[in-house]
Amino acid sequence: MTSPFLRVSAEVRTALAEGRAVVALESSLIAQGLPVPHNLKTALAAEAAVRESGAVPATTALDGGRLVVGADRELLERLADPERSVAKSGSRDLGPLFAAGRLASTTVSATMRIAHMSGIAIFATGGIGGVHRGAASSFDVSSDIDELAATPVAVVSSGAKSILDLPATLEMLETRRVPVIGYGVDEFPAFYSVTSGLRVAHRVDGPAEAADAVRAHRAIQGSGGLLIVQPPPADLALDVAEVDAWIKDGLRDAAAAGVRGGAVTPRLLGFLARASGGRTLGVNIGLIVNNARTAGRIASALTHRS
Repeated sequence: MTSPFLRVSAEVRTALAEGRAVVALESSLIAQGLPVPHNLKTALAAEAAVRESGAVPATTALDGGRLVVGADRELLERLADPERSVAKSGSRDLGPLFAAGRLASTTVSATMRIAHMSGIAIFATGGIGGVHRGAASSFDVSSDIDELAATPVAVVSSGAKSILDLPATLEMLETRRVPVIGYGVDEFPAFYSVTSGLRVAHRVDGPAEAADAVRAHRAIQGSGGLLIVQPPPADLALDVAEVDAWIKDGLRDAAAAGVRGGAVTPRLLGFLARASGGRTLGVNIGLIVNNARTAGRIASALTHRS
């Protein structure tokens, strides 16, 4: 935590020094993932959920030539400002963006890397990236999977984003030796939906069991992370078949408009929000906050039982 690359807030630094629970949070949901004003409100709600669970939130970002661990309100507001030029950083981008002194948000992979550099063991997000639909020809696979395979941080999420190829993503996680653990469930969630029909190999029930799994994985494997998955809140979750139909329509819409590469995802998310009458946005916000709450409980259990 003494790295010259890091700018760790006083609150997070003190918590880590005293052995208290800390949960890392990403910032790409603020700058790129959610519309104004939901982006800032959701980030603050996620931080509040971590605190309610007995842990300290540490939202990460890049700012002024430092990797920020524990962004303050002023930085969160700048990240949320659509008028600002905020870069989006995966782990591969951290060096160049750091050297350039850019203001940048952190995705799953970048947040994992910064969390590990800081000594933070638990990270909460909405959904990880994975294998994209059509990856057999596009080779489009998120670096989140390789980061999970390499970086010893436990990630709490609602599975992978449902716009991805979920069966292929789960297979790739297995290939890369990333344990996927259901938190109170036996199925891999489908992000907006509770069920995907895809079973996971492991299950824990409650924060104490999850903390035991994290501790054992770190002791035995020595490297690499693990993925703890829970479905979205049941009162917000959508029917998986309905969502899949919207996704297929959205992909056809993007193809007809000539949208390709990284531009597909934001266009598709906008299409889903319109097709669902805003319901997908509500689920996204709800699961982000719920995952932050669960991560806080696991981090607290991990600290208390160490």
